[in-house]
Amino acid sequence: MEVILREDIQGLGYKNDTVVVKPGYGRNFLIPRGMAIIASNSNRKRIDEEIRQAAHKAEKAMKDATALAEKIGDLVLEIPTKAGESGKIFGAITPLQVSENLAIKGFEIDRKKISFETKIKELGEYKAILDLHKEVHHAIAIKVISES
Repeated sequence: MEVILREDIQGLGYKNDTVVVKPGYGRNFLIPRGMAIIASNSNRKRIDEEIRQAAHKAEKAMKDATALAEKIGDLVLEIPTKAGESGKIFGAITPLQVSENLAIKGFEIDRKKISFETKIKELGEYKAILDLHKEVHHAIAIKVISES
């Protein structure tokens, strides 16, 4: 089943993308929640017109995301957490914690736009990917340290 996404859905696509999903997922989840519409000819024409009208807004959003990525630069984010003597932390570092620490530094980034290459369950240095825009992804270093 082909649907047109009405919003960004992680792992599936971005707003206005046409994607193929299983019929049950489209009919029972995406369409009733307003996250997607059926990819009919009339809906495609309507979406194409919306895209043409929003082209300058998208260009501005891309420039803003690029500027934010440059502003963040080579930021190393230190996250203090409780850890055992072996270096294992209690729980795991989550995107929410990274988002809160970025907010302290002055960068408002939604937790849903943050992902990790590996799960963070020990002290050390890791890498997080910030999905700032459809075409702008920025990597930051995360240093997990033990609370004193």
